[in-house]
Amino acid sequence: MSAEENAWPGSIELSQRLAEAAETGMTLAVWADVQPAKVAVIDPSGKEHTFAKINARANQIVRLLRSRGLKPGDSVALICSNRAEGVEVLAATLRGGFRLTPVNWHLTEDEIAYILRDCEARAVFAEARIETGGPATMQAPDASIRLAIGGSIEGFESYEHVLDREDASDIDDPVLGNSMMYTSGTTGRPKGVYRPNPTVSNPTIYAERGYDRDSSIQLCAGPAYHAAPLAFDIRAAMGAGVPLIFVDKWNTEEILRIISEKKVTHMHLVPIMFQRLLALPDDVKARYPVDHVRYIVHGAAPCPPEVKFAMIDWFGPILSEYYAGSEGGAGFTINSEEWLRKPGSVGKRPAVLGVRILDESLQDLPDGTAGTIYMEISPGGFSYYKDEAKTQSSRVGNYFTMGDIGYFDEDGYLFLTGRSAETIISGGVNIYPQEVDNVLVQHEAVADSATVGVPHSEWGEEVKAVIVLKQGFTANLTIAEEILTLARERLPKFKVPRSVDFVDSLPRSAAGKIQRGKVRAKYWQRHSRQI
Repeated sequence: MSAEENAWPGSIELSQRLAEAAETGMTLAVWADVQPAKVAVIDPSGKEHTFAKINARANQIVRLLRSRGLKPGDSVALICSNRAEGVEVLAATLRGGFRLTPVNWHLTEDEIAYILRDCEARAVFAEARIETGGPATMQAPDASIRLAIGGSIEGFESYEHVLDREDASDIDDPVLGNSMMYTSGTTGRPKGVYRPNPTVSNPTIYAERGYDRDSSIQLCAGPAYHAAPLAFDIRAAMGAGVPLIFVDKWNTEEILRIISEKKVTHMHLVPIMFQRLLALPDDVKARYPVDHVRYIVHGAAPCPPEVKFAMIDWFGPILSEYYAGSEGGAGFTINSEEWLRKPGSVGKRPAVLGVRILDESLQDLPDGTAGTIYMEISPGGFSYYKDEAKTQSSRVGNYFTMGDIGYFDEDGYLFLTGRSAETIISGGVNIYPQEVDNVLVQHEAVADSATVGVPHSEWGEEVKAVIVLKQGFTANLTIAEEILTLARERLPKFKVPRSVDFVDSLPRSAAGKIQRGKVRAKYWQRHSRQI
């Protein structure tokens, strides 16, 4: 057998089939043909789903949506936890030409309803156990197709019953679909990152990441509605033709047990997951060998160097870090060997798309000087859906920024030194403080509010509300608890402040904008790493 035939996926002929299928979203159909009985997805319950079953459902979904009037480019929303039906919907949108928006099901009913309306969802697939999904969908007038997964929802049809009536054979006219992820802004509502041209995945990446069909196992330990698990776990497993193990909730020792006993080889994790794994007692870690793990990719939040050193010591030099955004642009990656030479870097300047470091006057800065990172817009471009003002405010010519701060060293390696002071990243999740402030100022005692991220040993940051009270109100524990109770009623749990501080005034610019950097500065004075 030649060297080419020994490499993933096993033959030159199959490699060519996969490359062609990627252009029409039919990669999963190839795997269903080659290995129909192989397990593709294992649900948190332990239920197994084969490649043939997942592929058949995808075909049925496409036929149903087309029969109800959906055309390429139309919007489909998914409100679903980590389970096989979510993969089926994803596979359907990829081959049906539809635009998929996965929705964070931890959001409030109002927040979900807004996203469904904004993305103009014509079809909504919602899991029955997510109580907010049904009521939110009823507030989306375009959502005429409503299918309930894993139970019944008032006003929804049964996912199983409706699809069982459709033809399950491969569709003969596939069209490559796309996704539109939502990213919150510093003010107002979240915005969809609209990229008009679908991205064709190059199957060669799976060989580069060490996949093989016989032994590779993928773990998805994060929520599939996030862009990174969707790309690095779900789409990777389906593209590589390997089993995907879904985890519903994070339990540190249980995760380690699954990695060890199921011989997991590939996974996407975030730094807080690293910290929790590392915090396990040595005797617990010793019970679960991990020498079979080949590839761990991570991003989403800054990783303290000492944490990454410890993970490499434990798992070996198999960590790969990325720095990118849903908007596209130059993606940075760095493997363990490179990172050990350049600790703290997120990778070398890409050769394809440009990256600039600009000062406040939008002038280029020299190597070694930190400034705002601007990336060249990818071919095909992007926009923030139905928000031209936000789109233009992020751009300088053909470059855009996500608000991150960093510098290039003399060797062209990028180091992140901070980010827009607005954004809080707690456990790898972005929290935008203006959303929290908009709720807190509704309390009758609150005159002004500045929500900031303060140091947390495990989460990186936690949410703190810094409050100015109106005249006639006295700062005390009762008032603080009332404010937090209001937040718990109006916000998802992960956005609720963990504590409240009271101050006499908040620093504001001449234009009246709260200077959050000054507010948060005192909380970070004794910390060397300014996240």
